[in-house]
Amino acid sequence: MADPMTAVTDAFTSFLFGKVETTRLPVRTSTGQAQAVYLPTAAPGLGDSGVIIGREVYSGKGYIYDPFQLYGQQLPAPHWLVLGESGNGKSALEKTYVLRQLRFRDRQVVVLDAQGEDGVGEWNLIAQELGITPIRLDPMAALDGGIRLNPLDPSITTTGQLALLRTIIEVAMGHGLDERSGFALKVAHAYVNETITDRQPVLTDIVEQLRHPEPESAEAMNVDLDDVRAWGLDVALVLDRLVDGDLRGMFDGPTTAGIDLDAPLIVFDLSHIDRNSIAMPILMAIVGVWLEHTWIRPDRKKRIFLVEEAWHIINSPFVAQLFQRLLKFGRRLGLSFVAVVHHLSDVVDGAAAREAAAILKMASTRTIYAQKADEARATGRVLGLPRWAVEIIPTLSPGIAVWDVNGNVQVVKHLITEAERPLVYTDRAMTEDAIAVQLAAEAEAEERAAAAVEAAAEADPYGGPSYGSTVA
Repeated sequence: MADPMTAVTDAFTSFLFGKVETTRLPVRTSTGQAQAVYLPTAAPGLGDSGVIIGREVYSGKGYIYDPFQLYGQQLPAPHWLVLGESGNGKSALEKTYVLRQLRFRDRQVVVLDAQGEDGVGEWNLIAQELGITPIRLDPMAALDGGIRLNPLDPSITTTGQLALLRTIIEVAMGHGLDERSGFALKVAHAYVNETITDRQPVLTDIVEQLRHPEPESAEAMNVDLDDVRAWGLDVALVLDRLVDGDLRGMFDGPTTAGIDLDAPLIVFDLSHIDRNSIAMPILMAIVGVWLEHTWIRPDRKKRIFLVEEAWHIINSPFVAQLFQRLLKFGRRLGLSFVAVVHHLSDVVDGAAAREAAAILKMASTRTIYAQKADEARATGRVLGLPRWAVEIIPTLSPGIAVWDVNGNVQVVKHLITEAERPLVYTDRAMTEDAIAVQLAAEAEAEERAAAAVEAAAEADPYGGPSYGSTVA
């Protein structure tokens, strides 16, 4: 029951000033009219520290991303997965991202460049601009004094050398080494390291020792010498392919002098390697271990390891396990692994599905460019994307992508400066007119993407993007 004094006060106030409270009928209107009443809102950004990527399509806000700044606060891991079909802007994003990261003095980048154009890798222009010579691995050029990487380089620990030899053999054979073959390899490697001290040991030394093992190797295990020789025969045949077969020239000699591991950008040019051959995963294994033991150091530098055509890594169980270890190890030393893949189905349906799932789980940042509808749905299921994001992926135009940074999902338009454009658009067929057409198409695509996001939000108001902060 109301207080009598309050009732008297309300009656007196109404008599003097009229009724204070009024009853308002609900109004039915459209979003076009209501937008003038309610302030526009947008999803919260990732902070203002790092490198700028572009702008968020829906709000127009600048989009800044840096895994090193976000790690430990908004990101559980600094690793990044980039997905999308060719021609949608993945390459442009990678290159501008690297160029902008290198403006920080404590950054260093290694790129495995698997794409080729005009006889060189597509990172060749950027390397030239920075005064860097790419490490071009080419079996034919290696025979004429080209680049070599030695798996038995003394800069790699003895344990790392043996692990690398095992990985090379397992990749080439397609299965793991049994105990006997592993024993033959171990004793051959130990003997070579103990007896060759006046030069770098090379693969030829291992092959020779496998073919002609020392009696001490057999006596140590109380087995017959012929048995040790038989156990190492398959291993010798595999390694012989790197010494005197179709893969010769790149790994069968001392490491080429002059490779600068302190340069801000290191580019391994793999464009002359058949990406569908066994050479590619073997090469990935050698480069991975070589970098792990010679490049990643506790010197407070932030390092980025960018791998194009990364499904070649993840599709091989043995190479995937190696890189999985590299990711876990490198996270403590400031390593951000960037994997660029055309289709997620290339890896989740491959021979190394379990290893692929582990690597994908460590990638807390996912950038998805345009994909066909069925591929977008499959990607959404694997990555756990919201429904609105899955629905707009097939409608995205070049330069626009869905970014998922540990659950913060936004649609981002990548921006390229005039200074970066000649280095990013490396297609020689691109004329000035073609670039102008491209820019016009990108502007139109941005408007369509914004409309698609708004339509998706209206159709699914509870499943759309989370808009929490007000834009002034």
